[in-house]
Amino acid sequence: MRLMTAADVDEVLSIEISVQSYPWTRGNFCDALASDYLCYVDEIEGKISAYAVLLPGIDEAELLSIGVAAVQQRKGLGRMMLQKMLAIAGERQLTPVFLEVCAVNLAALALYRSTGFLEVGRRRGYYRNLEGNEDAVVMACDVTGMQNG
Repeated sequence: MRLMTAADVDEVLSIEISVQSYPWTRGNFCDALASDYLCYVDEIEGKISAYAVLLPGIDEAELLSIGVAAVQQRKGLGRMMLQKMLAIAGERQLTPVFLEVCAVNLAALALYRSTGFLEVGRRRGYYRNLEGNEDAVVMACDVTGMQNG
């Protein structure tokens, strides 16, 4: 895993568009990089296979985006990226870490719960789609004592 650079944005955006129901734009990723968010990628054989963006606050953080290329899914890479981002937040004493996830994204909810996230709220109708609106589940994880490994 390494820091994301501006040269990575096209490849990251391609993954984002292919795997996210509510994808970020090129501008979102460029703004995150310019704003010194904690943006990381993982590579397999020279190709970006996963990415994550963490917004650091004064004493907490928010996981804004995480994605794994479709061909690399179901291999534990998403869990690894998530655990590394949580460890980075822990090292920087940014706790808790918050995130929002679509209530119908059962795979993501299961992953987040299995890594220590708990539901702390809901944003009704937050995500718009062709069928209407979906709730966002707001989750938090206490990362005290986590180490990057």
